[in-house]
Amino acid sequence: MSEKLRYKIALSLIPGIGGILARNLVAYVGSVEGVFSEPLNALVKIPGIGEVNARRIKNSNVLGKAEKEIQFIQKHKIDTFFYTDNNFPRRLRNCVDAPILIYSKGKINFDEQRVISIVGTRNATDYGKRVCDELVQQFSERNYKVLVISGLAYGIDVQAHKSAVKYNVPTVGVVAHGLDRLYPALHKETAKQMLANGGLVTDFTSGTKIEPPNFLRRNRIIAGLADATIVVESAAKGGALITADIASSYNRDVFAFPGRAGDVYSRGCNQLIRNNGATLIDGIDDLEYFMAWENNSNEKNIQPSLFVELNEQDQKIVDLLQKEGELFIDQISAEIGLTASKVSAMLLQLEFKNVLVVKPGQIYKLR
Repeated sequence: MSEKLRYKIALSLIPGIGGILARNLVAYVGSVEGVFSEPLNALVKIPGIGEVNARRIKNSNVLGKAEKEIQFIQKHKIDTFFYTDNNFPRRLRNCVDAPILIYSKGKINFDEQRVISIVGTRNATDYGKRVCDELVQQFSERNYKVLVISGLAYGIDVQAHKSAVKYNVPTVGVVAHGLDRLYPALHKETAKQMLANGGLVTDFTSGTKIEPPNFLRRNRIIAGLADATIVVESAAKGGALITADIASSYNRDVFAFPGRAGDVYSRGCNQLIRNNGATLIDGIDDLEYFMAWENNSNEKNIQPSLFVELNEQDQKIVDLLQKEGELFIDQISAEIGLTASKVSAMLLQLEFKNVLVVKPGQIYKLR
């Protein structure tokens, strides 16, 4: 197991080889291990690789670095998720530029029934903190099985995590460094509390320096793990807007809380709404409506029944698949007249209910 993991980690460490090229390499060669034994002249011919990247693969010392990382993983009980593994987060798997390997610590169900990312400014106002807290509190009060994702940064991010801990809602912090440290250190106690019902996630190895580009890179994980991203507060520019843009590129829903005209830390949200980059919400009722959630206050206490009850929209998907057999998401979206992002969320719920399965190439069919 550790030998296979060594090759997986090594592949993620090759300079110049990102997630897209790494997947391409494995697809052409046939295995992760084969990437490192493939002859140079064969690597050169793989689309997107060329001579420079081929030499990086053959000459880098990534296998040695991977061995050291395995020692760290084993010592600190870190979990790993490789993109070909069955336990790799389903939502993240659908993102074309997702990392090929992520690390986590804690007790995390990445495939929770509903996953929401909450992001915002580091300079959160009392209004922003209150809005964030009330939203997470309502997740708990209405007994929704929701996993809250954020970046453990100052402001709205850490407020989302603190509120989740307070109301016993599972929460995950995506960090921009390895799991051998925590930045900012001020949030160490919050991070510790999160491990009992959630945890920490990263695609960086131990020893990684904390640098500005890393925070942009981690934003794609925050967006990719979730069904939707909610921007609570943001200035006209900032990381929250970047995360919202990434989420939109993944065909995920983006929502924003509006602010008063002229408020510095509401300009970004108002701008998103004005430019149709986000849907305006002012509470959980709006989120329920746009995400097609069913408000069932007894959700946690209901035992699964032999026959799954479907709402009208879910039934349309089932009837369509019964008729056609197998369909891509865009075909389903066109047939039932809903956006791809909304259909994606519905399909995921049907998958969790064991109503349908996803075949390679994101083709859906009934069980």
